[in-house]
Amino acid sequence: MTRTVIRGGLVVTAAEEMHADVLIEGERVVALAAYGTSVAEGWTADREIDARGLYVVPGGVDAHTHMELPFGGTSASDTFETGTRAAAWGGTTTIVDFAVQSVGATLRAGLDAWHAKADGNCAIDYGFHMILADVNEHSLKEMDLLVAEGVSSFKLFMAYPGVFYSDDGQILRAMQRGADNGGLVMMHAENGLAIDVLVEQALAAGHTDPRYHGEVRRELLEAEAVHRAIKLSQVAGSPLYVVHVSAASAVAELAAARDQGLNVFGETCPQYLYLSTDNLAEPGFEGAKYVCSTPLRPKEHQAALWKGLRTNDLQVVSTDHCPFCFVGQKELGRGDFSKIPNGLPGVENRMDLLHQAVVDGHISRRRWIEIACATPARMFGLYPRKGTIAPGADADIVLYDPTATQTLSAQTHHMNVDYSAYEGRQLTGRVRTVLSRGTVVVDDNRWFGRAGHGRFQPRATCQYLI
Repeated sequence: MTRTVIRGGLVVTAAEEMHADVLIEGERVVALAAYGTSVAEGWTADREIDARGLYVVPGGVDAHTHMELPFGGTSASDTFETGTRAAAWGGTTTIVDFAVQSVGATLRAGLDAWHAKADGNCAIDYGFHMILADVNEHSLKEMDLLVAEGVSSFKLFMAYPGVFYSDDGQILRAMQRGADNGGLVMMHAENGLAIDVLVEQALAAGHTDPRYHGEVRRELLEAEAVHRAIKLSQVAGSPLYVVHVSAASAVAELAAARDQGLNVFGETCPQYLYLSTDNLAEPGFEGAKYVCSTPLRPKEHQAALWKGLRTNDLQVVSTDHCPFCFVGQKELGRGDFSKIPNGLPGVENRMDLLHQAVVDGHISRRRWIEIACATPARMFGLYPRKGTIAPGADADIVLYDPTATQTLSAQTHHMNVDYSAYEGRQLTGRVRTVLSRGTVVVDDNRWFGRAGHGRFQPRATCQYLI
C-alpha cells in the first residue's frame, strides 16, 4: 500500500485551519499532525509532496452537474469523461449528476441508462440524483428502492411543461414519499406555466433576442415557486432543497422558512454571483452564451446571494454545469430565444471563482470549503468520506496556490465547450496538485488521471435533517 505525506501546507477544512502534515495510506487519509512536530517528522512514506506556501484543502464536491444531458433537441457537450476530467483540473474530485426518468418509463430504466454513460468513463468519483419526470404509483414505490441503493435525492421541476414539469399534486406525493424514506426532494422552482405565457407573448411581439430569456422568466415567478414549494414541503413534512437560486426575493423566502426552523435548504451557482443580465444583453447573438434557467438576474441581486451564503440561508454553491457549444448548439435559438439550449459551462471554474470570493472579502477561507466541499457532502450523504481532510476520509485533496494568478479562457480550459462564460476574467489562486483517492491526477499543469479511475459513490440520506 502506497504511503504519501503532504508536508507543510495550511490545511483548511470547514472546521479549522492548521499548518499540518497529512499522511495517506492507499486511498485514505490516516493521520494529521502539526507541521514540524516529532510525530509528523517520524512519518516515512513512498512519496513526499512539498506543500509549503500552499493551501491543502478537500477536493471539491459539485452536487449539481448535467453530463451528456439531452435537452432542447441536442445534448450537453461534455461527456462523463471530458466533464470529470475538467472538474479535476479545477479541484473538484466528486460530482453528483442527474439521471433522468423519461415520461412513461421507470426510474430504474433512467438510472441504468446513466450508469451506462458513466461507468468506466469518469476520471473522478461520482454519484447520481434522480430526476422524477413522471410521478405515479410505480415511480413513488421505486423511490424507496433507489434510496436503499444510495440514490437518495430526487429532483422535480415546477418549470418546463411538457418535458419535466410536475404539478402540485405530483410534487406533494413525491415529498410525502421522501418524508417516509429519507429521500431529499430537490426543486427547480419557477412557475413554468406562467413563464410559457410570457414566452408566447414576447415572441408574438417580435422579442426574439437572448435578453428576453431573462425578462420572461421573472424574478417574481421564481419567488412564488420557492414559496409554494416550501408550503408543499410543510404539508408533506419533508425536507426541501431548492436548486440554482438566483433572485433576492427567492433568498428571502428561504430565509423566512429557515427562521421558522424548517428543513429548507438553498443552492446558488457561480454564474449568479458573477454574471448578470448585462451578459444576456451582449450585442448580436452573444447573449445566447449566458442562457440558463433560472436566468441571470440584474447585478443588484448578487449582494443578496453573497449575504445568503454568509448567513447560511444559502448553504451550497454548485455549478449546474450543462454546457452547450455556441456554434451549432446555442445557435439553435437564433431568431427565437426559447429554442436556445439552457445551460452554462462551469465545473472547472467553481473552486477558483469561490477562492476569488475569499480574496474579495465576500467569504472566509473556511466558508469557501464549507459551501464547496463539506456542506454538499453532508447534504447528499457523502460525509465524512468526502468533503473534509480527516482520518478515514478518502484522500481527495487539492494543493492550492493562493497567490498564483490566472485568466479564464476557452483557449485554456478543459471543458468540451467552445466558449467560457468567464472569458478574460482574472483570478487570484489556482490548483497546483489534485489527488483523487490518493492518486495524483493533476500536478503542476500536467494530467495524470484516466477515465475509469472514478467510482460510483452510493450515498446515505441527508445529514442535516432535524
